Amino acid sequence: MTDKIIQEPPMPPMANADVTFEQLGILPVISDLLARQGIKTPTPIQHQAIPSGIEGKDIVGIAQTGTGKTFAFGLPLLQRLVSFPHARALVVVPTRELAQQVDESLHGVAQALKINTAVLIGGESMNGQMSALRRNPRLVIATPGRLIDHAERRSIQLRAMTMVVLDEADRMLDMGFAPQIRKVMEQVAPKRQTMLFSATMPAPIMSMAHRYMSIPMRIEVAPAGTAARLVEQEVFVTDRKGKLPLLEKLLHEHGGTVLIFTRTKRGATGLCATLRKLGLSSAEIHSNRSQPQRKRALEDFKSGRIRILVATDIAARGIDVDDIELVVNYDLPENAEDYVHRIGRTGRAGKTGKAVSFAFPDERGKVSQIERLIRTTINTTKLVEFDSSAPSGGRHFAPRGGRGRSPVSRGGFRGGRRRP
Repeated sequence: MTDKIIQEPPMPPMANADVTFEQLGILPVISDLLARQGIKTPTPIQHQAIPSGIEGKDIVGIAQTGTGKTFAFGLPLLQRLVSFPHARALVVVPTRELAQQVDESLHGVAQALKINTAVLIGGESMNGQMSALRRNPRLVIATPGRLIDHAERRSIQLRAMTMVVLDEADRMLDMGFAPQIRKVMEQVAPKRQTMLFSATMPAPIMSMAHRYMSIPMRIEVAPAGTAARLVEQEVFVTDRKGKLPLLEKLLHEHGGTVLIFTRTKRGATGLCATLRKLGLSSAEIHSNRSQPQRKRALEDFKSGRIRILVATDIAARGIDVDDIELVVNYDLPENAEDYVHRIGRTGRAGKTGKAVSFAFPDERGKVSQIERLIRTTINTTKLVEFDSSAPSGGRHFAPRGGRGRSPVSRGGFRGGRRRP
C-alpha cells in the first residue's frame, strides 16, 4: 500500500554493558538460558529491535552480518509464540545454509520453551519435511523456493502465519526471489507482524516495506550500505598474472582464517585446486557442490580443520564465523551491495578484520561505485610488476625500472587520481 510510510524512531539508545535482556522485556527463562550460554549483553541491533518486536510492531532493520540480528528477531518471535498459543511464525532466508544457521541459533531457546520448529530447504527430502510439518511446528524457517513448493502441495498453510520475518531481504531480491516473496506475502495472514532485515536499503526493499508492512519502525545499527567499521579495507590494482602471487603473499602474511570470494563457480573450483597444489588447506563452496559437500566445507572451516574457504556470493550466505581474519575479493563483485555483504564476514563480534580486493586497471568504475555506497575512500595500491625472483619466503613487489625502489606504486588506477 503506497500510503504506508516507514516511521523513523527517535535516536535510539546505544547498547551498553548495564542493559540486560530482561530489561528489554525478555522473559527470565530465556535470559537465564542465554546467560548459561555466555550471552549476557544485547548487541545494538538487539537492544533496539527486541522491545518493538515483543510489542508486535513491524520492523525494518538495517544491519550487517554478524551484528546479532538473528536474536534481534528470533527472541521476540519465540516469546510471542509463548504469549499467543495459536500464533505461528515464518522466517524466510535466501539460502539453505543460512536457514540452518538460523535454526541452530534459535534451537536451544525454542527447545527450552517447548516450541516445535521445522526447516524447509532445497537439497533435503520433501517427504521428511512434510513429515515435520505434520507435527504442526510453530516456527518454520525456509528458503523461498522450497516454501512455495510446500505451499503448492498444501503441506503448509501460509494463512496460519501471523508473524513473518524476511531476513537478508536485499540478497533474496538479488537472487531473483521477488516473485516467490510476493506469493508468500500474499498468502500469509493479513493481520500479522512483519519484520524485514537487510544490509542495504535499495529502492525495491523500500517498495516491499511500503507494500507489505504497517508503519514499520526503521532501526539502523549503521546507515544502509555502511561497511563494517572494524574492517581495514584495501584495493590492489593488478593484472591477471599478478593476482595469484599477490594472494600467496597475503596468505603467508595472514595465518588465521581467510575467506576468498570469486565471481564464478568455475573460478572457485580452479582457485581452490591451485591453493591445494601450493600446500594450503582450503575448501570450496558454491551451488555446484552437493549439500553434504557444502555442509562439510562449512564445518571444516568453522572448526579450523581448514583455514581457507573459497566461495561465491550466493553460497557464502550461510557462513557464520566470528573470527575470520581476512576477506579477499579475488574478483570484484558484480554490484556494490555484494561488497558490503562480503566484507561483513570479518570485523565481527567486536574484533578487527581486513578486507583486500583485487581490481584490474579498467575496473575503476566498480571501485568508485563501492566507495559511493560505503561513503568511504578505499586505500588503493597499484602493483606495477611482480618480481618472480624473490626468495622462497614469499614474492615481493617491484615497480618497473628495477629492484631496490619502494615496493609499491601508490595512486590508484591508470590515468586516475585518488579521491580526496
